[in-house]
Amino acid sequence: MPIRTYADTSVYGGPYDEEFAEASRQFFAQVRAGRFSLVISAVVEDELEEAPLEVWSIHETVLPEATVVEITEEALDLQQAYLDANILTPTWEDDALHIALATVQGCDLRQLEFSAHRALPEDSSV
Repeated sequence: MPIRTYADTSVYGGPYDEEFAEASRQFFAQVRAGRFSLVISAVVEDELEEAPLEVWSIHETVLPEATVVEITEEALDLQQAYLDANILTPTWEDDALHIALATVQGCDLRQLEFSAHRALPEDSSV
């Protein structure tokens, strides 16, 4: 069964960042292979509109496999709870919304963190 995973906007630039390139390429290959069930939000789509063409093209490549979710009151309430509890400061309110959306959608954040730091099967195509 695929791991339900939320990808925020920064994930799409990973293949073009020397530090994250290999792991990011492998992640997207595994999305296409069905290991991860990709969840993105309208926030991600809005932020990617201003991204460079090569970053946007990754989004277009995996969009058929992705579930695009809307911002809900439940996610907004959770975002505010993170801010009120100083888990994240107002400077990071967009990140708080991404985390809230992932949480509300039942994404396995711990599994993604674990997967991103271990060796993934070889396939560096984006």
